Amino acid sequence: MPPTGPVTLMVIAKEPVPGRAKTRLVPPYTPTEAAALARAALGDTLEVVSASPARRRVLVLDGSPGPWIPPGFDVVPQCEGGLDARLAAAFGACDGPALLIGMDTPQVTPRILAPALSLDGCAAGRAWFGPAADGGFWALGLAEPSPELVRGVPMSTPVTGEVQRQRLVDAGLTVGDLPTLRDVDTAHDAALVARDAPGGRFAAEVARIARVGAR
Repeated sequence: MPPTGPVTLMVIAKEPVPGRAKTRLVPPYTPTEAAALARAALGDTLEVVSASPARRRVLVLDGSPGPWIPPGFDVVPQCEGGLDARLAAAFGACDGPALLIGMDTPQVTPRILAPALSLDGCAAGRAWFGPAADGGFWALGLAEPSPELVRGVPMSTPVTGEVQRQRLVDAGLTVGDLPTLRDVDTAHDAALVARDAPGGRFAAEVARIARVGAR
């Protein structure tokens, strides 16, 4: 899909291979099943990004690219360091408004992303924040990307989202809130997300694995 919007839309992800992606699903899933779920979740996410208006689409990848990446994406490697450093580097490489999302919310839709991708949504002084149900966040949008707005935020804690959003407020930004979504971190999360987004690759893969396990 050709560029059609004012925002760089980024997805930060791990290569969906056993032992690298969705390791918290093991057990009850096997490493191979967890990787299959990761690939399905990433596939749903990249499809949504492809269908959304963006000036540029970027996959910020930990690992090697594969045939599961659709056309129209620039692939850049994640830097070394903690997640805060990797997010900061992704924003630091942008030369204009940017929205970054993860691979763990396959229930996301173009409609959910739309406010942060509009001309009004990327006006100067604006930021967008997508809270996650576990206390983190699944989306972060900055009209004027600054790595320092992310660097040093404690990641993977119950207060990660609270701290990150407060950073935006303290910087004097007008923060728009996207809907709260559930990250797929556990088998329980996987079941709930599959139920909420029954038409996607992820839900189909959850159902396929369940059928195989029931034999």
